[in-house]
Amino acid sequence: MPRESKKLRRERAIEFCRRMGRLYPHVESALEFHDAFSLVICVLLSAQTTDVAVNKVTPELFRRWPTPEAMSQADPAELGEVIRTIGFWRSKAAHCVGASQMIVADYGGEVPGSMEELTRLPGVGRKTANIVLNKAFHSVEGIAVDTHVYRIATRLRLTSAPTPLQAERDLLETIPRELWGPVNEQWIHFGRETCTAQHAKCEACVAADICPSAFQPNRWFKGKTARARRR
Repeated sequence: MPRESKKLRRERAIEFCRRMGRLYPHVESALEFHDAFSLVICVLLSAQTTDVAVNKVTPELFRRWPTPEAMSQADPAELGEVIRTIGFWRSKAAHCVGASQMIVADYGGEVPGSMEELTRLPGVGRKTANIVLNKAFHSVEGIAVDTHVYRIATRLRLTSAPTPLQAERDLLETIPRELWGPVNEQWIHFGRETCTAQHAKCEACVAADICPSAFQPNRWFKGKTARARRR
């Protein structure tokens, strides 16, 4: 396959975003949160865990520790018992308490509103910070690249990066800034419904005609990720 120019790749990315906008014009997060603090905690908990699983534990979690002040004083072991049905619950419990303590001590109990400050919080990486900035502060500084976004971007060959963080850099260079905002939620829904990990539904895909991996979606993606794991 001849090498695609940056201009053509950008045009293809824009067209894919346009189609996602038509397919999911009013998409919302599946996570159940009510303010910036609960959003931080929900997204932190959702790493390598389904949103459904997170939504099952957060009602009791926020009933017992509804604010940064309350959660900052929680015993991580006790908090862990509330969330132990989700993956990596021990480390996530420690991060919930640690992040709450920093919010209280360094930011007066208010969730900070910048990428630099958010990524200081224990357990909060760039992906989580992007989501919080977008949904809680209506600020778009990047694209939250989770497993769905990473898989779709790879299959579209908008990136060949070995990690989601590096893939974000490629997407930010390829997709115009004014289109960044809805990418995460729209592509997550598309990844769950159509461009799935194991059995992508290429025959029903609205972008099959512009996808280099159409009808052989895992040939590129699995080979690349296998090489990345060996690094």
